[in-house]
Amino acid sequence: MSNQSSSNQSSSLQNHFLIAMPQMLDPNFSGSLTYLCEHNEQGAMGIIINRPSNLRLNGIFEQLDLSLEGENRTVYAGGPVQQERGFVLHTGEKQWQSMLTIGGHISLTTSKDILAAIAQGNGPENYLLALGYAGWGAGQLEQELTQNTWLTCTASETILFDTPDENKLAKAMAILGIDSNQLSGQVGHA
Repeated sequence: MSNQSSSNQSSSLQNHFLIAMPQMLDPNFSGSLTYLCEHNEQGAMGIIINRPSNLRLNGIFEQLDLSLEGENRTVYAGGPVQQERGFVLHTGEKQWQSMLTIGGHISLTTSKDILAAIAQGNGPENYLLALGYAGWGAGQLEQELTQNTWLTCTASETILFDTPDENKLAKAMAILGIDSNQLSGQVGHA
């Protein structure tokens, strides 16, 4: 059985989840589930998807002089970098001004046009708005992975958009066949 992988595409974790291991002590990431939007030789960028903030869409939209006509959803704390900047993870075919297609039907948009559409009830059906993001420099994420700081698995739209926040981490672990109650903070080698 051959285990050859082709090019650097196979080593990219774009469109994957990063699951924080119990020994993660950094308060920015402890207990977090991060969706990786980009991962290449320059580094990685992701959005923490299981950290609801105290903010709601109407509060953000008021600051942008937008009137919310749609559902007043929770805004997420997406990570410690650029916490004043909004990032919208979403599905859909429509093109927005500043949009990165990530994988499957999932994209990341940072332009105001998507926020205006959401405010009017014309935005994507599935979306998550986060303030801030998580970032890693060149080789930093790879080093953390070798230190067993993170587990990775292919991302799931169901977990991203349809799973209650308090269940997202456990559901991602279940993709790997892991029961989160059985993990400990101990790191060992067999």
